[in-house]
Amino acid sequence: MSALVLTFVMAMTCPQHNAMNARGDHTMGFSQEKTTHHFLLRRDGGSIEVSANDPADTESRDMIRMHLQHIAHAFSEGDFDMPMFIHDQTPPGVPTMQKRKAQITYRYEESERGARVLITTSDASALSAVHDFLRFQITDHQTGDPLEVPAKTD
Repeated sequence: MSALVLTFVMAMTCPQHNAMNARGDHTMGFSQEKTTHHFLLRRDGGSIEVSANDPADTESRDMIRMHLQHIAHAFSEGDFDMPMFIHDQTPPGVPTMQKRKAQITYRYEESERGARVLITTSDASALSAVHDFLRFQITDHQTGDPLEVPAKTD
């Protein structure tokens, strides 16, 4: 495990995590407790996936979709203000993702209970930055998603 990953493996205290969730509720427009986030690493990038926990919760589903559409557009423009506000810091990878924005594609897709943003690149520097960014998200949101790229991804 790299030093960067080890830095993020240390879990936040409850007050820190609660403060991040409160900032997330405000910024994203939906409850962090009523939804589930996943940040998945892939050989060509990764994804940000959010879904409503309750299939009948169409309000959260619709807010997730609106938020992730906005995220896909903002990130493609190099605008990472939302994650910087939510996490109260600049997440690792962001400076490189901003510099290499022309080499990264952000594609929005709806899912049954929410949506996802697929992040792809063939640029090695951008790919490393995307993985650093997603690893930070996994650790800070405490999703339990794998911190390593799967050997084989679809």
